[in-house]
Amino acid sequence: MERAPVSPEAMRLIAARFTIPGTLVDAQPYGTGHINDTYAVTMEAGSRRTRYIFQRINTRIFTNVDALMTNISRVTAHVRSKLSAIPGADLERGTLTVIPTRDGAPYHLTPTGENWRCYLFIEGARTYDVLTKPRQAYEAARAFGMFQRMLADLPAPPLHDIIPFFHHTPRRFQKLEEALAADVRKRAGTCGVEMAFCREREPLTHTVVRDLESGAIPWRVTHNDTKINNVMLDDQTGAGIAVIDLDSVMPGSILYDFGDEMRTSIGHFAENERDLSKVFVDLEYFDQLVGGYLSATRDTLTKREIELLCFSGILITFTIGIRFLTDYLQGDVYFRTHREGENLDRARTQFALVRSIEDNRDTMEAMVQKHLRG
Repeated sequence: MERAPVSPEAMRLIAARFTIPGTLVDAQPYGTGHINDTYAVTMEAGSRRTRYIFQRINTRIFTNVDALMTNISRVTAHVRSKLSAIPGADLERGTLTVIPTRDGAPYHLTPTGENWRCYLFIEGARTYDVLTKPRQAYEAARAFGMFQRMLADLPAPPLHDIIPFFHHTPRRFQKLEEALAADVRKRAGTCGVEMAFCREREPLTHTVVRDLESGAIPWRVTHNDTKINNVMLDDQTGAGIAVIDLDSVMPGSILYDFGDEMRTSIGHFAENERDLSKVFVDLEYFDQLVGGYLSATRDTLTKREIELLCFSGILITFTIGIRFLTDYLQGDVYFRTHREGENLDRARTQFALVRSIEDNRDTMEAMVQKHLRG
């Protein structure tokens, strides 16, 4: 559901609530996110201009903003403490910087009930919706791996569970069946092939959930939304410098994170690609991806986690496809769409990638073993 754009005057009032100097000179919508409304805001103080990211938090998705911002504040502070011990590390570019309000809070609640937060803009770096060079896959995966590594000793208490059962694929599958049965938008007849695909693979949905519950794989602090456009790559060096979009950081499995990295890093197609002949695994990109990730995490992963690395790409791609298909059946109530049927196209793209990973899994497993030895 689209929300009304923010007027310049309204943005000035919001900016005035945060501890940032100067006056607002520009505010423009920014990024390609599906959930929150994001603006790049330029403030001028004397002769200096500084950019910030302002986000209107989608409280239909994130119902407990206090818990959400507590998680983000704890995580960014802990990562910053780790970076401070690294000679030459840039603390303003290595992690998000939460700008507090003038009351010392991590977000501002407007009189109309909107929740706004502010981050320092990370200059000299950008994100990519589709990677263009194999080395980008390496750098992005290394950055995500380092992010997990730095948070491995986050002190108690555990982070808040912002979206319970977020990657619980059996529950996602159940929601899909419920959406199909309800068929509130009379769309069930348009996705029979996709439902057959999903039902054929239903048994795989239990693997990671079962292993977490049994203790076969450990719970860790994880990002849980490691799309390739949630890591910033330096404009000059190409190095992965900061992991962003921390809304879903909470307890989880590293397999969820690596699986989503695979999903968004090993192909050359948009998430809503209609030409499925373009949807396939680029093995050179996967080789770089797994190399970058294991360079940061090789000595921290358990044997079972390593065994499931390639499988995690199948699982998470399948899970995201289920979510897109469910939202399509429910009337596009979660993921923002820009045209009729876009969520169905997104689901079809995910399922095509699942098939390609399945077809190439033996080769991909051999690449994992190569990097473990190296």
